[in-house]
Amino acid sequence: MVPATPVSIAQAAALVADGDVCAFPTETVYGLGADATQEAAVLRIYELKGRPRRNPLIVHVPDVAWAMRVCAAFPPLASRLAERHWPGPLSLVLPRGAHIPDIVSAGLPSVAVRVPAHPVALSLLRAARRPLAAPSANRSESVSPTTAEHVLRSLPGVPLILDGGPCPLGIESTVLDLTQPRPRLLRPGALPLRDLLSDVPDLELPSCHFDEVPGPLPSPGLLTRHYAPKATLHLVSNPEARFVAGLPSPTGLLTHAPLPQLDGLCDVVERLPATPEAYAVDLYAALHRLDDQGMRSIVVLAPPRNEDWRAIFDRLERAASKAA
Repeated sequence: MVPATPVSIAQAAALVADGDVCAFPTETVYGLGADATQEAAVLRIYELKGRPRRNPLIVHVPDVAWAMRVCAAFPPLASRLAERHWPGPLSLVLPRGAHIPDIVSAGLPSVAVRVPAHPVALSLLRAARRPLAAPSANRSESVSPTTAEHVLRSLPGVPLILDGGPCPLGIESTVLDLTQPRPRLLRPGALPLRDLLSDVPDLELPSCHFDEVPGPLPSPGLLTRHYAPKATLHLVSNPEARFVAGLPSPTGLLTHAPLPQLDGLCDVVERLPATPEAYAVDLYAALHRLDDQGMRSIVVLAPPRNEDWRAIFDRLERAASKAA
């Protein structure tokens, strides 16, 4: 784990050029990157993470010109969205270019691509001169990393971690599928849904859990159990004292509103902001802190179930899932 400097970024670029991996910060979470055109390099990502091969990756590029090389087609809507939201936390699913191997997209004819809005990520992409497939830099299903320390604890086998400080947005990118006749939201994320709807008023919203369908998933972040801490997470709209008192201790509380009835029952309380953007910034870090303090149970006050909180609710619902 080294500070992100021109020298260490050049070292990371050399690693990925040689078919190895490195971890680096983006504005959303830290990513585990490998040359998206080298099948063996991408396989190392899956192996290090313990990631199911049916779960595709997002390809990171430094600009729109590179995105057009990665994709077999780049329609006008993709160009408009890229002009407005790139660099930024929007991933577009488009027809996959012939030089991107099947393993990147779990065998699908499409590929997810984005331009990250983080100076370290962009410097690495420009120095590497190649697209980088990069999921979150953590073990599969576990809490995503928003600091270099999170990466080091989750994936000690990564040869180089570029430390660029905490990620400013805190949750993963929004994923939009443009391969269908009607644009479809696959994963809510750091780009607010209201911003997308202003650009794509006919946006189709998910109507099912994609993990219930066998075969390749259309996007990362769709496994039923995902983003989960080591402690058992309970997502509760109205946490009652009797319920909390009966949980295995020590117990942590994650809340965006005062819950004085639980103050004496919880060993650690993490109070997050009551706005979705600010809540997202510290969500994963708070879950890491609770795990680090040895909590066996984590009670989370459910946020409002509306469009502004859709991405947060999605993460918490999956983290609370008991499915393997």
